[in-house]
Amino acid sequence: MKKLILASNNKHKIKEFNEVLTDYEILSLNDIGYTEDIIEDGETFADNALIKCRAVSDYCKKNNYNYDIISDDSGLCCDALNGEPGIHSARYAGNHNDQANRDKLRKELKDKNRDAYFVCFICLYKNDNDYKFFEGRSYGEIIDEERGSTEFGYDSIFYSTELNKTFGEASSDEKNSVSHRGRAIEKLNEVL
Repeated sequence: MKKLILASNNKHKIKEFNEVLTDYEILSLNDIGYTEDIIEDGETFADNALIKCRAVSDYCKKNNYNYDIISDDSGLCCDALNGEPGIHSARYAGNHNDQANRDKLRKELKDKNRDAYFVCFICLYKNDNDYKFFEGRSYGEIIDEERGSTEFGYDSIFYSTELNKTFGEASSDEKNSVSHRGRAIEKLNEVL
């Protein structure tokens, strides 16, 4: 089975990639012994995905790993907030705290349009001259009441207009069928 390195240790992301890329063994950063912090200081989702790939590629060269690398950067964008929280989604409230992020977002959207979408950019990286991006989006709205699982990001307050439920209420299969990451992974899978 061909191996791909996913530039992440996020269990939820790893699970989503594994559920779609069934012909590949997905190696996490832990699996290859990568322990450095990657500074994601890009201005766009694509910038940050590429930054992660390049950092892991440098590590792989030093350790004689010869695998393609994939990474993603994703977030929630709200029309009424000019695209915020955007690339700052994971640390919108100042640190990586999902509940605090959801609370801040609901407060910021009080009495505003609640249309929102998740966006994901995946980078497939072979080397500096050979990389591609794949984008996926999923549209919905932010609701006040938390519904379903609260263990992952904004899922419990993002109401998918395609599923007629929050991502927090959706099964893995349901979410993957319409999610931003699921759609980007499907595009990646077609190229792989």
